[in-house]
Amino acid sequence: MASDYARALGSRLRAIRTQQGLSLHGVEEKSQGRWKAVVVGSYERGDRAVTVQRLAELADFYGVPVQALLPDGAPVGSAEPPPRLVLDLERLMNVPAEKAGPLARYAQTIQSQRGDYNGKVLSIRADDLRSLAVIYDLPPAALVDQLIAWQVLDPDARRAVLD
Repeated sequence: MASDYARALGSRLRAIRTQQGLSLHGVEEKSQGRWKAVVVGSYERGDRAVTVQRLAELADFYGVPVQALLPDGAPVGSAEPPPRLVLDLERLMNVPAEKAGPLARYAQTIQSQRGDYNGKVLSIRADDLRSLAVIYDLPPAALVDQLIAWQVLDPDARRAVLD
């Protein structure tokens, strides 16, 4: 019987594979038979233990850091989902360009990549927030406070940097 950790690891493996648009057979084909569909599937179900070496090789094959394949340790079905990070693009236009320029360019890039031009709001990920914090040379919590002060981000977003 698969342990909870093995199932969580398998779930991460499956998520990475599907994000890359690969079926199990697609993995076998792309790897030229190095990764058998049946083996990868058994890793994903948690039916078969994966060694650290094989996990590192699989991470290399997917082009992701090993840590991206590891479960985050958060309990399954945590009590409450993380807050959504939604930028108010209409209010962003009211922030002086010298302050909001980097954020506006970042938001435009995301909109362009998604083909999402509604112009009112834009959902971003916590990783986007961390990238923006680097751009602004601020800790993520300080950036969130600044975005809330500009009324571009909802105050509930503070929980996103605490998680």
